[in-house]
Amino acid sequence: MSQSQLVASLKEIVGVRYVLTSDRATAPYRTGFREGHGPALAVVKPATLLQQWHILQACVSTNVIVIMQAANTGLTGGSTPTQGCDRNTVIINTTRISDIQVLPAQQQIVAFPGASLFSLEKALAPYGRVPHSVIGSSCIGASIVGGVCNNSGGALVERGPAYTELALYAQINSDGSLSLINNLDIDLGDTPEQILTNLQNKKYSEHNVKTTAKKASDREYANWVRKTDDDTPARFNADPRRLHQASGCAGKLAVFAVRVDTFAKNEQELTFYLGTNSSTALQAVRKILLEQATSLPVYAEYLHRDIFELADNYGRDTVLLIKNLGTNWLPKFFNIKRQLDAVCQKLPFLPKNTIDKLVYRLAKLFPSQTPKKLQQWNKQYQHQLILTVKGDAHQQTLALLEQVKKDYQLDFFQCSEQEAKAAYLLRFAAAGAAVQYAKINHNEVEDILALDIALKRNDNEWFEKLPPSITDKLVSKLYYGHFLCHVFHQDYLVRKGEDCKAVKAALLALLEQRGAEYPAEHNVGHHYHAKPALADNYRNLDPTNTLNAGIGGMSKKRDYAE
Repeated sequence: MSQSQLVASLKEIVGVRYVLTSDRATAPYRTGFREGHGPALAVVKPATLLQQWHILQACVSTNVIVIMQAANTGLTGGSTPTQGCDRNTVIINTTRISDIQVLPAQQQIVAFPGASLFSLEKALAPYGRVPHSVIGSSCIGASIVGGVCNNSGGALVERGPAYTELALYAQINSDGSLSLINNLDIDLGDTPEQILTNLQNKKYSEHNVKTTAKKASDREYANWVRKTDDDTPARFNADPRRLHQASGCAGKLAVFAVRVDTFAKNEQELTFYLGTNSSTALQAVRKILLEQATSLPVYAEYLHRDIFELADNYGRDTVLLIKNLGTNWLPKFFNIKRQLDAVCQKLPFLPKNTIDKLVYRLAKLFPSQTPKKLQQWNKQYQHQLILTVKGDAHQQTLALLEQVKKDYQLDFFQCSEQEAKAAYLLRFAAAGAAVQYAKINHNEVEDILALDIALKRNDNEWFEKLPPSITDKLVSKLYYGHFLCHVFHQDYLVRKGEDCKAVKAALLALLEQRGAEYPAEHNVGHHYHAKPALADNYRNLDPTNTLNAGIGGMSKKRDYAE
C-alpha cells in the first residue's frame, strides 16, 4: 500500500475520527512528557484489541515504523517518534483500550494496553488490594503495560521492577510476518480473531485460567534488595534477570495484555522523617533497616535540600492540583497542557514556554504548601529521608533508628498524617519541578540532564561528589530517589552556552567508574545507549527493526542497517 492507501485503510479500521494526521492534532502524541520529538504519518487510536491487530497488519504490510504508545508519560522519549528514520512512522495510541479484568481470588489481573495504574488502584480498592506501584507514575496516568515493558521500578521497597512472564503480544518475525503469541496461560482459542475477541469480551471461564508456575511479579526482589554487600545494583533496566518477552521489551513487541500480581493493602502505615548532614549516617540507616528489620519498610524516599527547595517553589502547581482536585485530574491536566503548548508554539508573538510561565505565576499566588516543620528540618539538614513502615513494624523501626542515632549525627520524628501526605506530595512534585525550572529560566539554563541510576548495593559512598570541571558547567544539581534500593534520580541543570552532550558524557563516565547501571527504572528511550546485552535482546524481539526503531542509540533503519 502507498501512504495514502495506508491512511485510508486505518480510517476504515477505526473510523475517520480516530486517525489523526495534521501536525496540530498529532503534536501531543509526537512530543514526549520530558523529551523526545519526531514526525509521524498518523496517530491511530483503536477501541478494541482486534482493531489493534488489524492496524498492525496494515502497518507491517506497508513497511512503516510502528510505535506503541499509551499515556505517553515516559521520561526518555521512548514512546515518541525520532528524527532521521528511513521509513514513515505510525503511532498506535492504545488509551481507548483500557479494560482491567480481575481474575478469580483477586490476586491477579489482566490489563489491556491502555489501562492505567490509577484505574487499577480504583478497581482493586473493593478487594483490599493494590497494584505494583501506588505512588509517582500512577498519579500521572502511566499504563500498567508500559510499566512492564519498561521494567519500571517505583517507590515500594519490596516490589522491585514491574515484571511478568504472562503476556499476550504480537511479534514481527525475521521474514516480516506478524505472529500473535498468547502466553497469558488463559485458554482463549486458536486464531488471533478468537483470542482477541474472547479476551476483549471476557468470554472465558474460571477453568480456562490456568494455574501456572510463571511469575507475574518479581517475587525474589524482597530478598535480593537485602543483600547490601553484593557488588551489583538491586535493580536496573538492562538486568538480564528481568528481561523476558514483554518484560523489558521497550516497545519492541506490540503488547495486547499482561497478567500481573496484585498485593494486599497494608492495614496501617506510619511515617518517620529523618534528617542528617552526614551521608554516612543515612547509609547506616539503610544497612540496618535492610539487614535487621523483620519487615521491610514500605517506602524510603530520599530528598536532598536543593530539590526540596526547588520542588516547594516550582512544583507548587502539581501539589495544589492534587490537594484540591485529586490525582485523577493530573492526566487530564498534563494532556490539556500539552495541547496548549502545541498551539502556543505556532504563535510567534508569544514568548517561549508561555504555558509553563503562566502556570508557575498562578501557583505563586498561593503560599507554600509544605508544613513549616518540614521547611525548618530542610534548613537544618541537607539529607532527608521519608520512611514509611507497616504498623506492626513501628516499635522495631523506632528501636533501630534510635540505635543509629546513638552513633551518628542524625535526628528523626514521627509524622502526623498531614505531614506525611505533604512530604510525599513534595517528593512526587520533584521531577516535574526541575523540568519547570529549566523551562521558566531558559535564559540561564541550556537544558536539563535527567539521569536515573542504580548504584551497587555495597556502594557506601552513595552521595555523588563531582569535580569542578563538571560543576562549573552546572546551574544546579538535584538528587532524590528510592534510597533503600540505591536508585537515584539525578537532575543536572546545565548552564547556558555549555555543551550538554559533553557534560552528559562526563557524568556517565564517572558512573561507569563507580560500577553504576543506568537507566535504573526507565526505558533507555532516546536518552541512553543500550548496552550490548540489551541491544541483543531488542534485536531478537524485533529482527526487522519495525517497532520503536532507534531506541537506545541503535540503528533507525530497516533490519538495523548501518
